[in-house]
Formats: sequence, structure tokens, C-alpha cells
Amino acid sequence: MTGHLIVTDEDATRVITLRRPEKKNALTREMYRAMSAAIDSAQADPAIRCLVISGGPGVFTAGNDLEDFLKDGTTNTDTPRASDAVTFLYSLAHNTKPLIAAVDGIAIGIGTTMLFHCDYVVASSAATFSTPFIHLGLVPEGASSLLIPRSIGHQRAFAMLVMGRPLSAEDAHTAGFVNAVVAHGHTDSEARKVAREICALPAEAVAISRKLLKLPPEDLTRRIDQESHLFGERMRSTEAIAAFKAFFSRKRG
Repeated sequence: MTGHLIVTDEDATRVITLRRPEKKNALTREMYRAMSAAIDSAQADPAIRCLVISGGPGVFTAGNDLEDFLKDGTTNTDTPRASDAVTFLYSLAHNTKPLIAAVDGIAIGIGTTMLFHCDYVVASSAATFSTPFIHLGLVPEGASSLLIPRSIGHQRAFAMLVMGRPLSAEDAHTAGFVNAVVAHGHTDSEARKVAREICALPAEAVAISRKLLKLPPEDLTRRIDQESHLFGERMRSTEAIAAFKAFFSRKRG
């Protein structure tokens, strides 16, 4: 496991905590691989009844570490980009355990799109959600173009994914993809409370009911692959190259 990820099993719940606060939990290839391993290894373990993903206090994740992400880009349109990120998304798509997110702060890019693979989302009043792919000349990822309109409706999804408009915690609660808004610093305790509630329910009935509610994994992975192919093409577009240059120029300034 990476030093930027802490995985603990508490009773019947596996808690996956992002710990890279100096970079606002920006996700590296190593972190993606570690998250995938934590999710995948729980699938065949009957002792693990629930999964929690947390960013810890004050932040969820700023999304991809852009410098690391650009190194993991593709050189041709036939190869999926960001293979470690895609592997993580496949792990989410094939996950069969109830998945809870604890969001206390910013959730950017994949930090937001991964939430639509979750079954229950707890956010603090300080949480914000944004998918600024468009501002970098890119397109949605993580099957978000399938899941987000299904969850919050086309119009809200268009504003979020195409226009890049952020949502506050209350906006997200109103839209329906955040279950509960709690005080800053209380997301982890609330997520664990929800996990205990789920773990107390009959395991087989929970698993079957969850499967009925979710889209088939093959539908999700098909869209993940489609988005990934288009994302890779966009990474090499004139728009995206100009947008990334402008971004890093501002960052250095």
C-alpha cells in the first residue's frame, strides 16, 4: 500500500482513506493502484460487508495529479489513457459491496465522478463538487456521462459536465447525489455510522437489492472505455494542449 493511502478494516467495514494533504489528495498512479487493490481484495472476503472512501478532514480529492496524469497519457488513439485510473474505475464498476463516501472539502474531477459509483454519500457543509473537464478541453470520464444524467437529470448534468459549473454541498443534496450534509469534520463519523447500519442488515438481501438498483457492470465498463478513448483523443487536441499550457503557466505564476 502507498503511504498516501491508509486502508483499515474496522469490524465489517473497510475504510480507504486518502492521505496526501499537502497536494489536496491529488491522485497519483500509485494511489489508483492501491485503491483498486483495496476494493478488489474485499470482493471475496465475506468479513468485509461495507466500504468507505474518505479524504480525511478538510478535503476529499483535487482529482488527478496533473503532472503524474500527463505522464500516464497515451501516444496513440488506440490505447486507453490513464490506465491506472481506468483500472480503478473498473474496480468501482465491478464492486459488489455497499460503498459509502465521506466528503469534507473539495471533490474535483474524478473526485466527483467516483461518487456516482457510491451507494451513499456523506458531505460536510464545506464540500464542493466540480467536474472542470471542459475547461481543459477534455470530456467526462468514469462513466459519468451515463451515471450523472441518470442520477440528477440531463439539465443539471449538462451544467455540471459540459458547462463545468460547481455545486455546493446543499446543491448536491438538493440534486440528490448527496444523502446527508453534516458539520465540517463530522463526515467520517457519520459514514462509519451509516456503514454500521448497513452491516447490521441481512447480507444476502442487501447484496441482491443493491444489484437490482445498479446498472450492470458491463454497461459501466463499456461507457468507461468509450469515454477513455475520446478522452485520449482530446488529450492530443489543440484545445487541450493550449488549456494545459495555460493552466501550468498560471500555476507557475
